[in-house]
Amino acid sequence: MPQRCSTARGREFGEGVRAAIKASGMPARRVAELVGWQEAKLSDFLNGKIGCTETELALLLGVCRTPVDERDHLLALRPATHVKGWWQKHSLSAPERHRTLVQNLKSAKNLTTWHPHALPMFLQSADYMRATIAASPNVPDEEADRRLKAGQELQELLVGRGLQCTFYVHEQALHLPVGGHDVHVSQVHHLLLMGVRTNITIKIVPTAVGAHAGMNEAFTRLTFRAHEPLIFLEHEYSMLIEEDSGAVEAYQQVVRALDRASLDAEQSKAMLCCLGESLSAVDSTGRDGLPTAVFVDASL
Repeated sequence: MPQRCSTARGREFGEGVRAAIKASGMPARRVAELVGWQEAKLSDFLNGKIGCTETELALLLGVCRTPVDERDHLLALRPATHVKGWWQKHSLSAPERHRTLVQNLKSAKNLTTWHPHALPMFLQSADYMRATIAASPNVPDEEADRRLKAGQELQELLVGRGLQCTFYVHEQALHLPVGGHDVHVSQVHHLLLMGVRTNITIKIVPTAVGAHAGMNEAFTRLTFRAHEPLIFLEHEYSMLIEEDSGAVEAYQQVVRALDRASLDAEQSKAMLCCLGESLSAVDSTGRDGLPTAVFVDASL
């Protein structure tokens, strides 16, 4: 299927309006009647064939009794649905649930994630995730359980949808004792279990490689069957969604370089097995108070 020229904002706007109509409990014909439209006009609007004015959208959302926050969100999106690239600023801390990431994951064909110094959220065990949440100075304690639940719901989107996932992980991230020794051991075993899934590939970039293409930042790349790929860059107070073809290709070049530098899937599993065995063989402090480092020859 050819890729459509759509944007992340446009798709979120369309899905939001459809959800508002559905939540009203009224059939589309009745909604159109109350707004003063023909049903065909509403259909064309929902299919992206025509636009609407701010007044028309406000009336439509009012008829549907859309909650104020959602109404304001959709009204703000309406004039920029054609704009590529989206810098989403957060007021104090990142939202508990990344709406745009969730919506795009649901329609994605491939997911590729890299993090230079930690494990990506998609691969984190519940205890590891809880420890990372607790370590953030910008997450209130009362939000911890909700953020954990939101992260686990995001992980569930990787299952049973045919989404092919590749995760590049730096070896040093595997030795970071997040949550303490027991959580560390459990997390390594969790990675091995995740790697058994047919749609998940984990590739480790060895410390011995030294300088590598992914040193600058973490990112997630999504590709789709029906529209163009995009890049998610998550920061402390914002999320940047790159859709420009040049920017997307630049990150794809980083992915290609990481792939050349990393161990293959089987070598990566061997490294994880060695690390798991080493951690399980020591007590909660290990030698010199730290888990024993493990090195696996990339030529294995």
